Amino acid sequence: MLARTIQLYRNAYHGLSREIWLLSLMMLINRSGTMVLPFLTLYLTSELEFSLTQAAWVMSSFGVGSILGSFLGGRLTDKIGAFQVMFWSLFLSLFGFISLIWVSSFYGVCAMILVASVIAESYRPASFAAIVVCCAPEDRTRGIALIRVAINLGMAIGPAIGGFIAVSLGFRYLFIIDGMTCCLAALFLKVIFSSYMKRKPARSKASESENENRTTPIDAALLPYQDRFYLFFLLLVFLNAFAFFQIFATEPVFLRNEFRFDERQIGLLFAFNCLLIVALEMPLIYMLEKYLSKVQIVIGGTFLIGWAYVLLVWLPAGWWAAIISMFFLSVGEMTSLPFLSTMALNRGNDQNRGRYMAMFTATYSISHIVAPNMGLQMAEHLGFNAMWHMIFGFSLFACLGFVLMQRMKWK
Repeated sequence: MLARTIQLYRNAYHGLSREIWLLSLMMLINRSGTMVLPFLTLYLTSELEFSLTQAAWVMSSFGVGSILGSFLGGRLTDKIGAFQVMFWSLFLSLFGFISLIWVSSFYGVCAMILVASVIAESYRPASFAAIVVCCAPEDRTRGIALIRVAINLGMAIGPAIGGFIAVSLGFRYLFIIDGMTCCLAALFLKVIFSSYMKRKPARSKASESENENRTTPIDAALLPYQDRFYLFFLLLVFLNAFAFFQIFATEPVFLRNEFRFDERQIGLLFAFNCLLIVALEMPLIYMLEKYLSKVQIVIGGTFLIGWAYVLLVWLPAGWWAAIISMFFLSVGEMTSLPFLSTMALNRGNDQNRGRYMAMFTATYSISHIVAPNMGLQMAEHLGFNAMWHMIFGFSLFACLGFVLMQRMKWK
């Protein structure tokens, strides 16, 4: 049994390129300092004494910045290259995060969060485009998963430490550490990739064969907003993200108010989520890809995300309810997000991939506007129990949409 498990892990990680490992290491450096987002709503409501509605609008400002940053990053990626966009996004994020320390008014915080988000989120479409350069087409889902493992390993470190820092030193130190690790990741990118990745061809490997074998062929010059099939896919991505992103905005407030958890306990719960992903995502993806299509896996993952939230209502309040819910949420995340990313990545080509991924990442950014705002306001006006059941309903609706996609033969 032990030998089979070890072999499974070997197979899951075998064959990935050196570049994708280096890119993942850079992500680990960056995300090890990610301490702001998991505690942002707590900082706003406890330190700055904002209401839940005000906190919702601040989170929505983050989402607006994410949309603008996604489109900016996607456009720049197609023009100047993924690695240049990634470097400047990371480097300038240092100033974006640290500047938040000196702002405390509601409108000031909204404005600075928007600016910081534009800078930080321009990184995302560029990072997806970089995966195409680093991975062969058949390895892209595992490449995305490897980066997610690195991100979540960093997130296991960051929020866990961040909870203790917030309690012992104060929330403001979280902004400093987050900015400094962004700068460190930018320097790593500059040193490691500027000399090595410049030698990579502008076009991805096997791009011609990808376009020939595409289930639903698209024109090379087609823009994503002209691709109706892709727009339907993005609607379903939005519903999936709407449910998932409650983990960052609504769930921490729920755990504090309803379960009486403090910042340390919430940080440890986030660390549990991240460690599960580090331990299970790669072998889980390796096994599932053998037997199921990407859409089938996404359907199961989307259902589990919604299911995890209603368990917070159905199970007795306490640590076991939080842990069981987080387990299902983590599995749902592992079995939906990487495959959704791969489906979007494969839809574009070398001429328009940056803009396709800009639309994809902008969809997640829109969910950053709508999900925290609606989630927190529903919780304030209807109560958490009704809110969690409505989130589950959105997940079920998304599942039905993905079933329709399966019948449309999108692989």
